[in-house]
Amino acid sequence: RAGYVGAMGSRRTHDDRLARLREAGLTGAELARLRSPIGLDLGARTPEETAVSIAAELVQLRWGGSGRPLTDTSGRIHAGG
Repeated sequence: RAGYVGAMGSRRTHDDRLARLREAGLTGAELARLRSPIGLDLGARTPEETAVSIAAELVQLRWGGSGRPLTDTSGRIHAGG
């Protein structure tokens, strides 16, 4: 099983994708695992910034981070560290 399944594209493209996957027989639970649009909202504009946004989402999902700026949080920065 994949730990992360993501797809690039607009929200409209994602809606179209979901419709095609439903027609192909995927279940609601299977479709719920698909993350799109992918990445965190960093205001990315370039391909490199988009890649950082996607990598940040992967790290956040792996370790359970909030995705909030550290300046807006309190307490330990590294949980369990």
